[in-house]
Parts: sequence; structure tokens; C-alpha cells
Amino acid sequence: MTEQTPPPPDPDAPTEEDSPAPILEPDAARLFPTSPPSRANRSDGQSSPVAWVVSLVLASMVGALLFAGGYLAAGAGGRGSGCAAPTEAFAALCEAYEKLQNQFVDRLDDTTLVEGALKGMFEYGVKDPFSGYMTPEEYQRALGSLSGKFSGIGAELSVKNLENPEDLGACSELSEICVMVIVAPLAESPAEAAGIRAGDIVLAVDGVSVNGSTLQDQVGNVRGEVGTDVTLTLRRGGETLDVTITRAEIVQREVTSRMIDDRIGYVALHGFSPDSPEQVRDALQGLLDEGATRFIFDLRDNPGGYIDAANEIASEFIGSGLIFTQESSGDQVKRWEATGDGLLTDESIRVVVLVNNGSASASEIVSGALQDRGRATIIGQATYGKNTVQVWAPLENDGGVRITISRWFTPDHRSVAPDGVQPDIAVEIPDGTPPEIDLVLDRAVQELSAPTAWLLAELAA
Repeated sequence: MTEQTPPPPDPDAPTEEDSPAPILEPDAARLFPTSPPSRANRSDGQSSPVAWVVSLVLASMVGALLFAGGYLAAGAGGRGSGCAAPTEAFAALCEAYEKLQNQFVDRLDDTTLVEGALKGMFEYGVKDPFSGYMTPEEYQRALGSLSGKFSGIGAELSVKNLENPEDLGACSELSEICVMVIVAPLAESPAEAAGIRAGDIVLAVDGVSVNGSTLQDQVGNVRGEVGTDVTLTLRRGGETLDVTITRAEIVQREVTSRMIDDRIGYVALHGFSPDSPEQVRDALQGLLDEGATRFIFDLRDNPGGYIDAANEIASEFIGSGLIFTQESSGDQVKRWEATGDGLLTDESIRVVVLVNNGSASASEIVSGALQDRGRATIIGQATYGKNTVQVWAPLENDGGVRITISRWFTPDHRSVAPDGVQPDIAVEIPDGTPPEIDLVLDRAVQELSAPTAWLLAELAA
């Protein structure tokens, strides 16, 4: 992205989720959300006292889901401070608040104090780059992206620990070691047009170093009003460069498809929204109607999205059995099984899946499942490597929180963190390769055009 199923969304709350993101443009926290049940009803009937707005599987930032909301029971107050402490450990917080109010030389604003405490709780207490607090402004801006429309540059951002990729807990704050990276530019976005690449390290935004700030701080800095410019200072290999990008309204196009020849159908998926399973199914059916007997499923630079969508889309290729497991605290494990109504479950239909470093979260759920189940050949480069799942929930102040609630694993119980799904056929892209030359797609066509083992045996007989 253990398990319990996520609490159902509040009927009055937005039902869309923020890939993994993520998440930043849509951010990495967005990676594995849970959308309302579609073809398959996966609710376990449990209810939640809180309106959970989004469960994300799989950043990139990277990252699906299990979902239980936990609350601290009300407890003793902070030693006469008038502040209700949920546990004795919080008494010091109440005392500090009282002393600030009584002794600080200048007037203090309670809203600002609360937001500082919330940010500090996640940044220094939780130490997970995919969990965090969002101010009301940040939360509303992020919710806007759940609809598939937002204002920004159109690039997924995440955090990477250069010294120890497995220790993201040490990266609550950006530094020389804990860097902000581009997971992937979105298709046809200003970021893509400006030449932003997956794997670029962001050193500064508008000339100000990102070090000492948080991922979410920089998401807000990178986003902005349509028509305004933002300059990213990037490190790409041994080169440092400034790229100025004009922000625009980003409308994500989820699915594109076409026939490559009279036998091979091509489908590219750019995100895992609540609508993407139906769009993928329609694209596959259209290609079948045109006579496709072999398929290329392109997940390159797909930063992820809803976990439900990942399960349904994988089920188009896998007829039955396990797609992935989701594991949460308390040894809770949920098994996500194939829905049983896929269009390409006949194993005589050959499938290849294209991936790269920008394929994250839900993309890794699908590619990992098809690889483990022997249903597809994976071609390209290693994927991003995020296997955590987040939920989003609103707060009383109209802000919100993102909380990592579980990890997911492939059918063979492999974790994709931190090394990603490794391709069956690796294809390197030499520096300077023109964008119109697609070496990975060419290799996929070559693979599908080759005779199968059974055909060779038949010809030899």
C-alpha cells in the first residue's frame, strides 16, 4: 500500500481520494486511497465515529489499505491547567500551554499554537514522511485534487533517504540526506513539458533551499495560482539546473488506448481514481472488439491512487485468488482477492506490463500481483518502492491528517520497499535518447511478437 477494512466514508464527506502521494502535486501521500465500493463490495459492515475522507495506498511520496481510527480516551486534566489531557503523558503539554498564555511577553493566537502542536506531533513524534497534519488551506487544496483537477505543475513529489532507503522514519524533515524527489510528472502537464523527470532531486523552490522544511511545506510552495511561475532547482545526476514552470489547472486523463498492430492492443493508465477501473475495462473491451489478442499495459510514471481501483484493475487480468494482502497493527490482515469478472483472465492472452521508477504504490500492487501470479511479463526499470497505505481524515478546525495505517504485500508476500518491483526484462534508456523513441515499448512489442513456447513446440512437431 494486516487488516481491517477502512471505515466507510461519511455520506456528507467527499468520497474521492487524494497516489500516494502519496503527495504533492498530487503528493506522495496520495498513494493508496480507498474509494467507495464499485463492482465488488468490500465493506465489512463496520462503522466509524469519524468521517474518513481518504484512504491511500500506495505515495509516492510513493506507498495504498487498512483502516481503523483510534482515539485516545479522555483522561485527567493537566494539573489544574484547565486543559483536558487524554493521558498523563499529555499533562506537560497542557502545562506548557498554560505557562505560555500566562507568561509570554506578546499576545498569542490559539489557532497558531494548535497548528504548531499538530505539526510537531507528526514531524517529531510520528516520524513518517507519509503521515502529517494539513492546515485548513492545505487540506482543502488537497481535497480539490481528489476530483482529478488542481492548480499546480503536475508532478508527484516524495521523500527519499539517500543513505538508508528503508529508514524513511528518519526523514520527517528535508536535508542533504533526506531529499525531495520527483516521483513522476503527470502526462501532458506543465512539469512534463518543462522536461521534469522521475528521479530529479528538488534542491530549492524559487531560490529557497528546501532543507529544514517538510514535504508538505514544499507541496504548498510548489502549488499556486494558475498562470503564476515557480522555479525548481534540480539535481539530475551530477548536474544542477533551474527549471521555471508556469502553473496551470491540472486535469488528469486516466486512460489512453490504441491498437499498435492488428493483434497488439495498448492501454496506458496514468492514475488510480475511483473511475479508472471502468475506464480501463472500457478500453480493454474496445481493443478486444478491434481484434486484439495480446496486450501492453503501461503503468510508467503512474504514481498510484485508490487501493480498491488497484484490486479491480488487477482483476481484469487475474481470474481468481490473491491480489495482495494488507497488514495493519495488531496482526490484522486483509486479503484482497480477484473479483472474478475480468476481461483478460484467459491465460492464452499474452500480457506485458511497462514500469519505471515513477510507477508507485497502486501501480506496484498491480505489477507485483501480475508478476507473482505469472500473468504478465514486466518490462522496463524497477518501480518506485512504496508499500505503505494512508488514510485522510478531517479535523474540527477544517484541517486534516494523513495517517499511515498499514503495509501491503504481493501474493508471494514480497515487500516492494525500498527496491521496487524488479522487471523481468530490464530496458535501460541511454542519456540523450529522443523522447519520440520509446525503447521500452519497442521491447514490449518485440516480446509479444515472438512465438510462444507452445507454438514453437507445435511447429517442431
